[in-house]
Amino acid sequence: MADKKEKKEALVCKARVAEQVERYEDMAKHMKEAVETELALTNEERNLLSVAYKNVVGTRRSSWRAMYGISQRDDDKLTQAVAFYRTTIKDELDKTCDEVQDLLEKYLIPNSETEKDYEGKVFYQKMKGDYFRYMAEVADEDKREAIVEKSKNAYCEACETCKAHMDATHPIRLGLALNFSVFYYEIANNPEEACKLAKEAFDDALKGMDSQTSESAKDSTLIMQLLRDNLTLWGSQEQAEEDAEQQQTSDN
Repeated sequence: MADKKEKKEALVCKARVAEQVERYEDMAKHMKEAVETELALTNEERNLLSVAYKNVVGTRRSSWRAMYGISQRDDDKLTQAVAFYRTTIKDELDKTCDEVQDLLEKYLIPNSETEKDYEGKVFYQKMKGDYFRYMAEVADEDKREAIVEKSKNAYCEACETCKAHMDATHPIRLGLALNFSVFYYEIANNPEEACKLAKEAFDDALKGMDSQTSESAKDSTLIMQLLRDNLTLWGSQEQAEEDAEQQQTSDN
């Protein structure tokens, strides 16, 4: 056990340095090995894991969006290159997401359940939902529905746990609501459920802000602002679509 602990501490130390020099691939590698020691992660280590993989997968998501924009150009010369990078980016993104899911299923979620670490369980279930969501963004049509369902199930399980064990103002619970509402809006194409979930989370947290400790108030307030920003954006987009439909009806 002592050897495992020392090994994990050394790997986490490397991950901290890798973060500071923005070598996120290395950071993810170190944190993966730290998880594979089978020792539970502390809150700080959990956040290091999240930051590492979020940056690794984030570059692929950005590349995918840029590649999609290029693919819309009317230029036959680009077709072969776009097809190559479409496959390459998707494969890299899927590989990263599969790696995260493997760590969650083998080590992180079981450890949190064994130790009755409800915060950890919600954090990891949310992470599970997030990485299935990222896979759904690039999934082939014949596989997308199953991936979307896995993402939704992970988010739903996280919601059940946090509602039973966390205050409405807890940053992890608010972060879950933020990401789950984005899932409904962007992936499930269900803006009504997205707005409902985000509004309920915001309103419930607002009621409990007076009793929140100052330690987590800053994080909670920031996420609440993001929820409100999304509600404003989504509301304006819905209104614009309704106005466009009404204009089309009158034109006809």
